[in-house]
Amino acid sequence: MQPKIYFAKEHGIDPSLIDLDALYVLEKLRHAGFTAYLVGGSVRDLLIRKCPKDFDISTSARPEQIKSIFQRQCILIGRRFRLAHIRFGHKIIEVATFRTGENDSGLIVQDNEWGTPEQDVLRRDFTINGLFYDSSNNSIIDFVGGWQDIQQHTLRIIGVPEIRFKQDPVRLLRLLKFQARYGFKIAPETAKAIQTCREEIIKSSSARILEEILRMLESGASAPFFRLLAEHNFLGILFPRLMQALRTPQGKIIFHYLACADQLYQHKGKNTLDRAVLTACLIYPLLEHELDKQFLSKKHTPHIGEITLVTSSLIKDVLIQAFSHFPRRMTSIMISILVAQYRMTPLSGKRHYREKLFRHKDFDLALKFLKLRALVDANCVEIYTSIRNQYRQLRPGDRKHHLPSRQGHPYHSKREHPHAPSTS
Repeated sequence: MQPKIYFAKEHGIDPSLIDLDALYVLEKLRHAGFTAYLVGGSVRDLLIRKCPKDFDISTSARPEQIKSIFQRQCILIGRRFRLAHIRFGHKIIEVATFRTGENDSGLIVQDNEWGTPEQDVLRRDFTINGLFYDSSNNSIIDFVGGWQDIQQHTLRIIGVPEIRFKQDPVRLLRLLKFQARYGFKIAPETAKAIQTCREEIIKSSSARILEEILRMLESGASAPFFRLLAEHNFLGILFPRLMQALRTPQGKIIFHYLACADQLYQHKGKNTLDRAVLTACLIYPLLEHELDKQFLSKKHTPHIGEITLVTSSLIKDVLIQAFSHFPRRMTSIMISILVAQYRMTPLSGKRHYREKLFRHKDFDLALKFLKLRALVDANCVEIYTSIRNQYRQLRPGDRKHHLPSRQGHPYHSKREHPHAPSTS
């Protein structure tokens, strides 16, 4: 298959948007005699005029050869999917060898068969992610029609949709992810396969599905993504209790919270909220309803211990017992965040803040969720402003001492490397 080549005057990519360290890696690989291209999400984002978050590279060099070139700057990771990470301080440029060998049916179980650039592209997920960028001549190399699909805002899987979704069912979620993020339409044959392959999703790793969900919560497009999950009934399979909730009046409030979290992300241009805060958006409207049903409607104001029990039970029902059960450490932080809301805005209406509330290790996260509540409900704006100001008046040394360290938080940052063959 001969690829189509598009040069600068056609694609209009601004080279200044390309990470200088990525260009350095490309040049060093080429200087050593290997073929090397930018690939996947970075090329897609450059073409739609978005600044890429990550710059992944595909090359003809094998992992051990990449290690030999970059030496101590490089570490090799993975077994099923062998990768090289080139380190530049805290930044990592991920380098993968061209691969082939994807089987025609069944789940992918081995992924270290080396191949050509064309073979590598054919085993990727969607055409918009199947483009190479050659920095040596500023050209786009297209084996799969990805260029045209980007121009036409179309999502199309590479190959036979039913086969490709069965090979890696997480591609079903990734398809909806790209639709939510970019507003692209889904090609008819790909859309049809969603319906026939939906049940395949339970054959995926629950950890991979959870990671996709968490990434979308912090993407700035979580509200449309969860609408698509519900529309295509993936929530009914993965989070049945949440799916039931979205059909109630509380569902509208949940989407309002997600939309406000998206608004904060889009305004700041980066991840501004911890994953536990974002996930609390799915629970808080249900918690309000449950407390009203169990206590307030019966003229009883629950104390903090009762609120904690209801919160814990609800999180267990909605998240822990679901297919992608959330880890205990993350759910414990969520409980702290949610229960703290009833310390800052007591159901009794009497607000007497004690300094120890501000010193709780998760208080900064609880305050950020209160900010979200203020975006959803204008009645919380004054309360949020008052508590935030009191919190800031703490001596800097005291506040720093009691704030939790989020560096290396396992539920805050991107996973170290993908084990899946699909690219972002």
